Amino acid sequence: MQDSILNSPQSIHTAQAIAHHEEHPDLRVWGLIAFLASESLMFGGLFATYLLLRGSAAEWPPEGTEVELLVPTINTIILVSSSFVIHLGDSAIKKNNVQGLRFWYIVTALMGTVFLAGQVYEYLTLGYGLTTNIFSNCFYLMTGFHGLHVFVGLLLILGVLWRSRRSGHYSNTKHIGVEMAEIYWHFVDIIWIVLFTLLYILTTI
Repeated sequence: MQDSILNSPQSIHTAQAIAHHEEHPDLRVWGLIAFLASESLMFGGLFATYLLLRGSAAEWPPEGTEVELLVPTINTIILVSSSFVIHLGDSAIKKNNVQGLRFWYIVTALMGTVFLAGQVYEYLTLGYGLTTNIFSNCFYLMTGFHGLHVFVGLLLILGVLWRSRRSGHYSNTKHIGVEMAEIYWHFVDIIWIVLFTLLYILTTI
């Protein structure tokens, strides 16, 4: 009885799919990694420009552009925590738990939305704008560009949730879209940690 189950067409197909997945990883992941590498260079250029401007300034930040830590610190905790949450969704689908995938990706999407809402609140309460001075220009450009990436990450997560409604679309052998959304989200978190350190922590020291 056990042998007949193990030798059934469905079991053989599943075993072949797992073996194929292990021996031939999807090259789309490497395409995403190459794209993120190019994005890292773009952010790296922004970071380098910011540091050069800061190093050449007599006062940083200029008077009238003080930085508050409360809201961005809360935002940082939320966004960094979301990296662990999204990983739970990836782990769930690798155990063939589609409901677990949906739950953890919904939680991640909510955390990302709260992060963006916190960033909008910060913009509205800062008291200075994009063109106030060179610091504010860098601040809005860097955080706004990152916020755009968070928004794109949310679209990827929502795309995974939408596709997960189809029976069998994601499983323990078919989860490339889930992995790509997770990788992108981790990238967004890492960039924010660097931004938070440069724009907030080092600015207030």
